[in-house]
Amino acid sequence: MNKFTAIVLAAGSGKRMEQEIPKQYMNIGGAPLMSHCLRTFQESKVTQIVLVVAPGDVEKCRKEIIERYHIDKCIAIVEGGEERYDSVYAGLKAINDGYVLIHDCARAFVSVDIIHRCMSAVALYESCVVGMPTKDTVKLTDDHRKVLDTPDRSNVWIVQTPQCFEYNLIRGAYDKVIPNADTTITDDAMIVELATDHDVHMIQGSYTNIKVTTPEDAAFGEAILRSRR
Repeated sequence: MNKFTAIVLAAGSGKRMEQEIPKQYMNIGGAPLMSHCLRTFQESKVTQIVLVVAPGDVEKCRKEIIERYHIDKCIAIVEGGEERYDSVYAGLKAINDGYVLIHDCARAFVSVDIIHRCMSAVALYESCVVGMPTKDTVKLTDDHRKVLDTPDRSNVWIVQTPQCFEYNLIRGAYDKVIPNADTTITDDAMIVELATDHDVHMIQGSYTNIKVTTPEDAAFGEAILRSRR
């Protein structure tokens, strides 16, 4: 099993960016946000790419992103759904085997090195996620913001993407969970945790593998691109 598919999620609305257009089309460093991570996957050793976009955006993305930036590893552009897990499921249904690296296009500054470490790790563990140790003390609270606990931060990681799985493992987990899925599910590892007894391993990402969510993140992203140039 040596086929690695990157499922890139670009179906969100990005309301917190306070922009007139969805954030995946925002200009960052002279190109649309989503183009940066797509070009990185294109330059990596992944076999193919499935791009998941908002309903009605398939042809727009094909012409303005895939063709313009020569992402010839892209084998399919599919429409996503209302929730993130709906979009992932749409991407999973576009393929049928191998390993998958599920990635949010808002993490536009993922590196080839991270991708290749993901490929090595998923081939070994079958289920792994990228993350970084928290730099801050973390508090757990109740619904009234009363502090309940302070976990040992040496064991607390901030989860990133890609999240990587053997195809049959993640597809089977989604098949079980998706009919009753709810908005408390925030990442793919949770699906595996809920539907299987398979361990999920953490592999180190990078503090520059940020998720562009607010205008401040966009400014940080510009700085990351300048430093790489």
